[in-house]
Amino acid sequence: MSKYVNDLFIGGYSLLVGMAVTIINFFKPTVTLQYPHESLKMTPRYRGHVELIKDPETGTHRCIACGMCQKNCPSECITIKSKKIEGIKGKVLTEYRLDFTKCSLCGQCVENCKPNALQFSKEYNLASRRKEDFIFDLLKRLHPEGVPEPKPAEPKAESGDKKEKPVKEDNSS
Repeated sequence: MSKYVNDLFIGGYSLLVGMAVTIINFFKPTVTLQYPHESLKMTPRYRGHVELIKDPETGTHRCIACGMCQKNCPSECITIKSKKIEGIKGKVLTEYRLDFTKCSLCGQCVENCKPNALQFSKEYNLASRRKEDFIFDLLKRLHPEGVPEPKPAEPKAESGDKKEKPVKEDNSS
C-alpha cells in the first residue's frame, strides 16, 4: 500500500513539473521567422561552401594558383586550372571548380592556403534536385561580369645593366 501511495505522489509531482514548464513557455514570445521574407543571420563560425576572397587593392582574387588546396583536399572536390602568361610573374588562375556534392567541409583547403585566398561562405540556402547546381566555378561566382585580365609588370631599369666605358686619363703633361 505504501508503494502505491509513493507512486501516486511521484507521478503527481512529475505531472506538476511538466505542466509548469508548459505554462512558462506558453507566455514566452515565439521565435518564428517568416522564411522567404526573413532570413537567419549566420554565426561567424558557420561553414558553408568554400569561396574565393576578392583582394580590395587589385579588385581580383588573391589566388596564386599554387594548387595547395587541391593537393590537400581529402575529398578531391577541387579542380584548379591555370596558365603562364608572358610578362606576368607566376601562374594566372583560369578556372577554380568546386564539386560541393563531394565536399566534406573539413577546412583543409582554407587552412593550407598560403595567400589566404579562400574562406567559408555564409550561404546556407542551397537546395536543388540537380547535381549540376552544386558544381561551382568559384572564379565566375567572384567575377560574374568576367575575370579582369592581369596586367604585366613593368620592367624596372636597373643601374647595373649598362656598362660604362672607363675614362682614360692622359698623364702626358
